[in-house]
Amino acid sequence: MRKYAVFPVILLLLAFSFSSGFLFDHLGKKEAVVHHVTDGDTIVVIIDGKKERVRLIGIDAPESSINPRIEKQRSLGDVQTILKMGQEAKEYVQSLVKPGDKVYLEFDVQQRDKYGRLLAYVYLKDGRMLNKEIICNGYAMPLTIPPNVKYADEFRRCYIQAREKGLGLWKETK
Repeated sequence: MRKYAVFPVILLLLAFSFSSGFLFDHLGKKEAVVHHVTDGDTIVVIIDGKKERVRLIGIDAPESSINPRIEKQRSLGDVQTILKMGQEAKEYVQSLVKPGDKVYLEFDVQQRDKYGRLLAYVYLKDGRMLNKEIICNGYAMPLTIPPNVKYADEFRRCYIQAREKGLGLWKETK
């Protein structure tokens, strides 16, 4: 009978672990606080007391402002179409993360890109991966840049399903 008395204690410890972020820290994820959303594939966080730009690994959302990268996305349409899609992607990300939200960063092989941004898979407090939510709901395309390929196959499957279902940005192409 005594061995059953331990069960509620274990449940309480697990609940504390999830609510405090303790479990995430011990699974190799680094806690951060959202400062703001830059666009559909980049956010700014406060981590270890420092503001850092975080590029979401494995996804590429349309540009939301005019910059040199917009030329690489011409296959999506003209500049105005790309900017409109980019704004939709940004708004979708803003619906998932708000300034002050706690998130957890998981790094792959490379921790920074050539621009000095952190490269990460970002997890919401409820455990969902932000990168995956964005691509599975049709607001980004897969962008696999070795050696950061941990979830590449999963992202590719999500992208195909989102396109087939006409989700997010693909609703107009269905």
